[in-house]
Amino acid sequence: MTPQRIPFPVVDEISRHTVVDGEPENVHMELHLPGRLDPTRLRKAVREALLRHPRVLVRQAPGRWWHRSYEWELTDEPDVDPVSWPGGTLAEARERAVTGIPPLTVSPPIRFEVVEPPAADGGGSVIVVCLNHTALDGPACLRVLATAAELYSGVDNSPAVAPPRAERPAGEPVPPARSTWARPARIAADRRESGRRPAPGNGVLVTELPLPARPRGVPYTVNDQLLVATFLTVVRWNREHGQRAHPVRITMPVDDRPRTADMPMGNGTRLVEVTFGDEERTPDDIPALLRATAARTRDLKTRSRSQLGLGAGLLTTPVVPVGIRAAATRALRVAAAPWASTTLLSNLGRISYPLDFGDAGRPTAVWVSAPARMPRGLALTTVSTGGKLQLVVRWSRELLDDAAGNRFGEVFAESLAATAHRDPEVAP
Repeated sequence: MTPQRIPFPVVDEISRHTVVDGEPENVHMELHLPGRLDPTRLRKAVREALLRHPRVLVRQAPGRWWHRSYEWELTDEPDVDPVSWPGGTLAEARERAVTGIPPLTVSPPIRFEVVEPPAADGGGSVIVVCLNHTALDGPACLRVLATAAELYSGVDNSPAVAPPRAERPAGEPVPPARSTWARPARIAADRRESGRRPAPGNGVLVTELPLPARPRGVPYTVNDQLLVATFLTVVRWNREHGQRAHPVRITMPVDDRPRTADMPMGNGTRLVEVTFGDEERTPDDIPALLRATAARTRDLKTRSRSQLGLGAGLLTTPVVPVGIRAAATRALRVAAAPWASTTLLSNLGRISYPLDFGDAGRPTAVWVSAPARMPRGLALTTVSTGGKLQLVVRWSRELLDDAAGNRFGEVFAESLAATAHRDPEVAP
């Protein structure tokens, strides 16, 4: 029986066209559970979860350069067992997850490694996930994990109802970003500690921060505080490295999909860009900057826009062979690199699923990281659980060595703290 085929959507095709050796286009995820997982039960639960979300069971169909599109083959069963207990340390599993990538030619393009840290390191279990971002994104993976948790434990893992958001005050103006068309800042490179040619792949900092305080009724959200903190971090970092000031442009994924069991799989987010102009590079009034950022992001989220914009849609129109479109896409990416955004901030917010694995418990922390390909070379990803902010800073080793990446994370933590509300009547 010939497997069912579906053409690559726009996001998948653009990602496939621009794959570069040494720059993994993958998403890494960690679920830290307080108890141990049973291998047989977990394998069975993951397999059944994949069958319930058949769009995840895909592999790239064989094709030639003159074909009109890439195609996914939907498989009835996984080609390989995606769950493993490889042994070794969490650090080793994390390194594999941010430097490796599941092949597109094998279904499913996702791997689950289970690590069991010793009691001295907290014990329990850690599910370390690596998925090929050409096929799937982080929210889709979380949906699969929620289904697997329900099948493993028998506990309802339906998503919680999202809390209502405050309405934007009527007539609130959207501050203009006067530097929209200027070349954005690049994060200053720093590889002084390594003293050698950069290794391929990514470095990663996994850390936990307190959620920044904000008073009730303010128009800005934690996401707006994260955006402002990212802006402040880039400005300070570049100033300390002697780089000339430029507007900071931050790419922000927006995901409007439902989190229910019928959530569409694949790459479902759309990308918007939040610009901080030259006039804001030395803000004296952070609360005012937060309010302006909130107005901008709400305006961007409500605009009707395709996932990657009109240009990506034109590049993937199947009027010429896919090989020609691939060459054109790669050439355009190189030419447009100076206008690429400064960095990517992906905030998944509160995890809406319990992710309850029964006797293994619910996650005490969830960490996620997005690709950090050049020319941006750095991505920040955040998740909030239990009143804490789980942050992953992930960088290309072409841009930063590990010492510099850790220092960048420290500057971000200080910048995020600067966005927190402080009671003026309480002495510091």
